[in-house]
Formats: sequence, C-alpha cells, structure tokens
Amino acid sequence: MGQQVKGEFDVKRSMEPACDMGDGVEVGHFRFDKRFHGDLDAVGVVHMLAAMTPVENSAAYVAIERISGTLQGRTGTFFTQHNGIMDRGAPTLSLSVVPDSGTGELAGLSGRMAIDIVDGKHFYTFDYSFRTED
Repeated sequence: MGQQVKGEFDVKRSMEPACDMGDGVEVGHFRFDKRFHGDLDAVGVVHMLAAMTPVENSAAYVAIERISGTLQGRTGTFFTQHNGIMDRGAPTLSLSVVPDSGTGELAGLSGRMAIDIVDGKHFYTFDYSFRTED
C-alpha cells in the first residue's frame, strides 16, 4: 500500500560547464542543491542537462538527483530521475525513484514525485511505497 508525503523545499541553482553535443552545439548543465522540509527531511543534489529549441517555450531537460535524509523516520539515500518537457509552453514532468537505489532504511523504495511552484515557493508531493520481497 502506498503512502504520500507533502512539503516545501528550498533550492539553489548554480551553472556548470556546458555539455558538448557535437557540431558546436551545447546544452546547459546546472547543479541544484535542495533542502526538503516536512516528512521528507533531506538534502538533494541534482545535475541537470537542458536543451533549448529555436521555438519559444519549447525545451527539455533530464536530471539525476541524489536525496539523503529521513522519510517519515526512515533514514537513507536514494536517486531520482527527472524527465521534463516544455511543448510550446505546456509542461510535463516525470520524476521517479530509480529502482533499487534506496540504501539503509530506504532500501526497496519506489515512487514518483510531483513538483509545484506557487508564488515563488517550491512544493513536493511524494507518492511512495516499499517493495516487499517474495
């Protein structure tokens, strides 16, 4: 049975050297340092590659994030994978726990996270469960 936690997080962005995609084309490389508050009491480090297009409001990003801390009293780390698309202003985001990436008391963790930005504040909704071994 799945569970859900919600809360706020702080985020700080820094530029990394651009990533060479060949033929003189580069994509942006960014690092984000996050601090999650609430039932997910953790820090996250994200590395993102972002590709812009000549069409305004069309772009995409992929990212890997390592989250370390406590989820409802269970301590450990896990990775998430982000896949974000902006299709002429219409955003979609898939943000999932990398299978079998949980350590410590977070071993067996799976789930999906949603991110909402309201009035400049960042909020997460994390739907998760733990794999039960047969």
